[in-house]
Amino acid sequence: VDANHLSLVTGLEGDVNVKFLLTGGSLVKVRSNNWKKNRFFKLQEDFRTVFQETHKIIGRKNTFSIDDIDTVRQGRHSEGLEKYTDENMEDRCFSVIFKNRRKNLDLIASSREEAAYWTTGLEKVVRAMHNLSRQESSEHWIFNCMRKADKNHDNKMTLKEMKNFLRTINIEVNDNYAEMLFKKCDTSKSGTLEGSEIMHFYSLLTNREEINVIYSKYACTGGQMSAEDLLKFLVYEQRERSSMSDALRLIEKCEPDETAKENGHMTKDGFLMYLQQAEGMIFNMAHKDLYQDMSQPLNHYFISSSHNTYLMEDQLKGPSSTEAYIRALMKSCRCVELDCWDGENGEPVIYHGYTLTSKVLFKDVIKAIKEYAFKTSQYPVILSLENHCSLEQQKLMAHYLRSILGSALVTEPLGDKMPTHFPSPQDLKGRFLVKGKRMNKLDSFFSSSSALEEDSVSEEDEAANSSKMKLARELSDIVIYCKSVHFVSFEHTRDTQAFYELSSFKESKALNLAKTSATAFICHNAEKLSRTYPAGSRTDSSNYNPVPLWNAGCQIVALNFQTPCKEMDLNQGQFLPNGLSGYILKPKFLRNRATEFDPNRLTRGPWMQKKKFHVMIISAQQLPKLNKEKKNSIVDPLVKVEIYGVPDDKAEKETHHINNNGFNPMWNESFEFTVFVPELALVRFMVEDYDTASHNDFIGQYTLPFTSIQNGGSVYHPIPWNKSLLLTKRHMVWLLMADREG
Repeated sequence: VDANHLSLVTGLEGDVNVKFLLTGGSLVKVRSNNWKKNRFFKLQEDFRTVFQETHKIIGRKNTFSIDDIDTVRQGRHSEGLEKYTDENMEDRCFSVIFKNRRKNLDLIASSREEAAYWTTGLEKVVRAMHNLSRQESSEHWIFNCMRKADKNHDNKMTLKEMKNFLRTINIEVNDNYAEMLFKKCDTSKSGTLEGSEIMHFYSLLTNREEINVIYSKYACTGGQMSAEDLLKFLVYEQRERSSMSDALRLIEKCEPDETAKENGHMTKDGFLMYLQQAEGMIFNMAHKDLYQDMSQPLNHYFISSSHNTYLMEDQLKGPSSTEAYIRALMKSCRCVELDCWDGENGEPVIYHGYTLTSKVLFKDVIKAIKEYAFKTSQYPVILSLENHCSLEQQKLMAHYLRSILGSALVTEPLGDKMPTHFPSPQDLKGRFLVKGKRMNKLDSFFSSSSALEEDSVSEEDEAANSSKMKLARELSDIVIYCKSVHFVSFEHTRDTQAFYELSSFKESKALNLAKTSATAFICHNAEKLSRTYPAGSRTDSSNYNPVPLWNAGCQIVALNFQTPCKEMDLNQGQFLPNGLSGYILKPKFLRNRATEFDPNRLTRGPWMQKKKFHVMIISAQQLPKLNKEKKNSIVDPLVKVEIYGVPDDKAEKETHHINNNGFNPMWNESFEFTVFVPELALVRFMVEDYDTASHNDFIGQYTLPFTSIQNGGSVYHPIPWNKSLLLTKRHMVWLLMADREG
């Protein structure tokens, strides 16, 4: 497919920015003060890769994929460009941010105009190719693989090329079957497949019996679905409250055949396209945007929260970076941690104290937070300060917070009188709250003292020492609704602790309280905020299970956002609904100060809403190869369905594995789960590559709250994971699956 064709199908024909990218040009690549090199970059004609000139290192890839680009940032908005370029270069700088842990690509153009060509052009291509990938049928993808398998480019396929092609698309077949399939398609007896023979081969390969069964049941009008047929499917199978206008709208949106569309019909290709639309997903689209009441007090919400946010990797020697804050905030994290220490030249720094992790300037972090805090969500961000600084550097921290964040920083209680409860996320939209030590209670807000001896123990080190520190009045005064205090007991806090006084609990303490004193913990959290954080022994930045803490009503369950793992999957699933706001309203029984709910010992109450969850795992399509370097590596996929929530709801079931078929495996296995407390339940679908000798390898997953699953009887929905589809039946469901980079 040439560039002219792609410019047409992507709608970028004649676009001056894209033409500039296709021509290419020289940019300065920036790594450090001493490493700034001219390199040639060019968008390839496949529109999917960018060529980059490399020197010296043999074997290094000289291209990167458009699919790997997360965002393109114009200006000096990366840590590297802020450090290693001058302010007068602002309009010539830009950064390419990748989806995974790959380092940013920091670049300088020769002029402001050229920088605009690059940033605008790349953004357009990324967006267009993303849309094209969503619209592409399996046919486009498979024929691209066929072309790659055609080594001599003669538009014919030999038996050997066919075997290589099957391995490329993740199918392993024995030689006899491959030869049988080849002979069946080689009607010309030429020993090669070409033209219509390849089309026949394609049709045999892509035939999906499970889709045929669904489609043929309702395709009652000349072998196609009429609008009336489609409406019956929507009403009787999907259990949707649909009308004829809804059916016609879906035909207009999904049907690729213009003749069928004009006749108000849907072909099988159109039906498959419909199954991949948002309307067909397992996730209830009514929960996609903001749908919850955001006017409740702040402590009535679960709040997406990060631990040691500044770290990109491990806790001992990994890099600290403003980029880590940007990535967490763009994932709608609403509570970030700043571990503050005295730095050189009087400048406070952020890093993991007493370790070899690198340092980043406090002021640079605050600038990055200001820039990116409200791009994904408009709801408040809590800055959790771990203060280890001298008085002078504390004063400078306070100055930076006030001067950089400006009026967005909450520096006094809302309203004209002493508050008795938290403001709501709605009241605090676009605002920053500081969590940290404070000299006095809010009713002595205008105290005149400039410094006070204060317990220096960090919440995260309370067992280690009991020394004292001086706390600067300037820093103390901007701690309004989140004053850090030491936890003694639930009885003590009930009698003496103000609503805005917040305790932090290390992992072991929090999990023990959630197990042995769950109801007391819930009642505490119905009035106050609680923060939990990983054990210090997790030097690899691993995570703990957040679910028991959510069950106990804890709002700020801080996790290591930089670590892809099951626990972060659960966190992202928990905060998937409600417009990716980073705030989820807790169930009513977790907001009631007189609640009797105990997640560990279920009794009758409003929390008991017993549900039966039926799911049939039908099939998958185009699962990725995990070992792309090894040609003969084919996945043996299986699917796990997991329920997380109260202990009585915890469950896991899995299908059998399918040998050597990641292209179109079929399971047709049914499972049933009983869910007692659906408002606290999460459902996780995971695909793994079965391994007899070691742990199974992770392929993809999708997690969502049980209450955000589409309601219905027989409901079919898709789960695309990159180009992969998992077809399930949840009284029936298709699923949407994502890798851990999103």
